[in-house]
Parts: sequence; C-alpha cells; structure tokens
Amino acid sequence: MVPKNNIWLKRMCLIFGFILLDYFATLAFCITPMEEANPYLRVFIENYGIFLGLTVFDFLINLPIYLILCFNSHFISLPAPLSKMVDPLVDVILAWFLAGAHFNGATSWFWFAPDLIRQITGFGIYLVIAMGTYLRSGVSGDFWIQ
Repeated sequence: MVPKNNIWLKRMCLIFGFILLDYFATLAFCITPMEEANPYLRVFIENYGIFLGLTVFDFLINLPIYLILCFNSHFISLPAPLSKMVDPLVDVILAWFLAGAHFNGATSWFWFAPDLIRQITGFGIYLVIAMGTYLRSGVSGDFWIQ
C-alpha cells in the first residue's frame, strides 16, 4: 500500500528521509552494540548484529507510522477549511517526534551538542521542508502564508 499521490505521499518521503538519515548514520558510526544509546535497539543489535538488528528494529518501529499515514491518505478526506488547520498541526507533531527520535539520534554520532539543540534543529529543518511542500502543492498553503 502506497499513500495517495497527494500531500501524504510527500510527507511520507520527508519522514523516511529522516529515518534513513538515522539508519545510515548509526550503520556508519556504530562499531559495537554498547555505543548505541537506545536500549531497545541495543538488544536487537546484540542479538542479530549491527546491520540486521538495526534493519529489523527500524522496520518494526516505523511500520505503525507508515500504516497510519497510508490508511489516513486513503480513507480520511477532511473538508478544505479543516484540512488547512489539521495538516500543519500533524506536521508540527511529526516534526517534533522525528526530530527527537531520528534526527537527534543520527546527529548524536557526529555533532556534540545538547539533545535539545539537536532536536530543535531537526524540528526546524522538517518544518522548513514541509512548508516548502505546502507552498509548492497549494495544499493548506493559506495557513503557512498567514
């Protein structure tokens, strides 16, 4: 199942960009399981090795997000006035989650800044890209311009 060719598909690509940044940074910089800060991921890496453990963990942890966005794009169609408020709110929530769960984790390998600084930076990057997507597609663009 793939999200409909609308704002959800663009949002999914943006989300998986953050996930892949975390995946490849961890794959490149993690040499032993003890270096991984996430205790749940560390268990997978200890049991299955770095590559397979990281791959299985990322697949399992991100599958619910993918399914929710896919089902939402196919079955829920909000009226335009409500969509102008809900879509940016969804992006703000996703931005904060992704910035904390993936951007902060990915950049912690090579950027020695406090967690909150890394999370705020990832939050800002996500919102700037999402805002560009809204402005180019015209979906909910009025919200971002006001």
